[in-house]
Amino acid sequence: MTGKLLVRGMLLGLVAGLLSFGFLKLAGEPSVDRAIAFESAMEQTKADDAKAKGLPAPVEDPELVSRSVQAGIGLLTAVAVYSTAFGGIFALVFALAFRRMGDFGARATSALLAVAGFVSVYLVPMLKYPANPPSVGLAETIDMRTSLYFAMILISLAAMIGAGMLRIRLNRRFGNWNAALIAAGVYVVVVSAVAFALPEVNEVPKGFPATVLWQFRIASLGGQAVMWDALGLLFGVAAERVVAEREPALRRSTI
Repeated sequence: MTGKLLVRGMLLGLVAGLLSFGFLKLAGEPSVDRAIAFESAMEQTKADDAKAKGLPAPVEDPELVSRSVQAGIGLLTAVAVYSTAFGGIFALVFALAFRRMGDFGARATSALLAVAGFVSVYLVPMLKYPANPPSVGLAETIDMRTSLYFAMILISLAAMIGAGMLRIRLNRRFGNWNAALIAAGVYVVVVSAVAFALPEVNEVPKGFPATVLWQFRIASLGGQAVMWDALGLLFGVAAERVVAEREPALRRSTI
């Protein structure tokens, strides 16, 4: 069963990635273009200042990949590979969690895992270290920023897993609803404490349009939401059919 789920998870992850790509192409690329235009204007200003002072103009790095390739096949490839990989991981997690999270059907389990994944892997880390468009961030701090971001992801994911296990242990004593609220509260407390403990990173250049920054971050959030929603809903339908082969009673389940 796990093998079938894995194949379906990767295929549906690809489908979710294509949907996410379509959203990012429409909602995200305009803000990227405006951010690049701002960056070009800054570089031109530096060159003009250097020329006025009789200094050599700053050497521009050669463009290894054209903007049209970045916005087209480059973005599509990145999103497709990312989503396909997450689809496979999602399927493996589903196979491990199914019937261990509670008396949920395949669709409900898939939906809950998608919500938990979106919150822990993207939403919470994004609240601490939001996505930035081109020209935001210093080249010399990229390693530090990447390390902090992945540390926040790992801690958030570990806290989510721990909260899920805590909910299961508290079910008999407090009931499903109260146990879920307690576990959610513990998760919020843990990730909030970690977020306050980790250092801030604010490298938005002076004069950068706040609207462009906001639009880029909203588009990034929307692209992830589309991917996780599509994966959770589509995989739930596919998984229900696979699981029904092992558990005939699920054929009559509507959850």
